Amino acid sequence: MNPGRMLLVDDDEVFRERLAQALRQRGQEVVTAADGDEAVRAAGRGKLAAAVVDLRMPGMTGTELVPQLLRLQPKLRVVVLTGYGSIASAVEAMRLGAHNYVSKPADADDVLAAVTGDARAIETPAGDAAPPPPTLARAEWEHIQRILADTGNNVSETARRLGITRRTLQLKLKKYPPRI
Repeated sequence: MNPGRMLLVDDDEVFRERLAQALRQRGQEVVTAADGDEAVRAAGRGKLAAAVVDLRMPGMTGTELVPQLLRLQPKLRVVVLTGYGSIASAVEAMRLGAHNYVSKPADADDVLAAVTGDARAIETPAGDAAPPPPTLARAEWEHIQRILADTGNNVSETARRLGITRRTLQLKLKKYPPRI
């Protein structure tokens, strides 16, 4: 299914261009942007059907960009794409108006399924009624992300609330999120 003209916003140039190329090979018309400001300009230039927005970017973050894109184009289907997926960030993105949420690494088929809402493309394998529970490391990481969001990304306050040193928290934040 072709959702229409799509905006792809990601600060990682290699990932952005490879994903854009894969989407174009699947018949999509894709416009790319390296940051939030470039994305706002692109959204102001013409009608878009969908936007795939990276959550963490220098400058304007994805959570700051989503409402701006929706103000410019209220019918836009926004999918948040991130390598830092957590329950807290998913809830925040949806609260701001995103239609779906995809964790990196994601391929073009994952993105198209999220944009179009095609559940068949993202079904679990046969016999899996529910995803497995998160690992202890993943649950810890999600808890840290939720507290960090609650404190407005204040590392010192987050460390205090978690009862750990600031340095320990900074080391945990540098790591990639554990697999589920």
